Amino acid sequence: MVSTKPRIEPGRLRELGPVNWTVWQVISRAAGTADAHLFSTLGRTGGLFRGWLHYSGRLMPGGRLPRYETELAILRVAHLRDCDYETDHHIRLGRRAGITPEILDRLRTGPQAPGWSPRERALLTAVDQLVRTRDLDDTTWSALAAHYDERRLIEIVLLVNQYEGLASTITTLRIQTDH
Repeated sequence: MVSTKPRIEPGRLRELGPVNWTVWQVISRAAGTADAHLFSTLGRTGGLFRGWLHYSGRLMPGGRLPRYETELAILRVAHLRDCDYETDHHIRLGRRAGITPEILDRLRTGPQAPGWSPRERALLTAVDQLVRTRDLDDTTWSALAAHYDERRLIEIVLLVNQYEGLASTITTLRIQTDH
């Protein structure tokens, strides 16, 4: 059985420093929680946290993919990685982007579920392959490329790998959900 006790406790002002503490406070309020544990834990890394936050923010919410598709990809990664923190956080964000309970049910089934558009199916198939094999076969790449330009194709790969890596970090550090 995997322990659910955090391996590293969320930091406070002393551990985070004034800049990361302020960032954590702003993000927590925006997320509607008293303590966004991911940020109060990763904030312990000082400048590395701010660099990661900038990179992550350039993918979501600052990427070129439509927000709905970004949330589809992130929620599918979270499901495949069984990452409750990512799932909980992005269900809230996904609602704002049009992710309904019915879509969440289909996401759990995956790209083979009925009701996806060809573009959504291509995206979800790519997410599944990237998480499972760390690569895309030519058939999946061609299906994805039929719907996205080169910039967005690169962004999809970066986004999926960012959230897959984040799921690994959350799981390894045993970061608790926010509520």
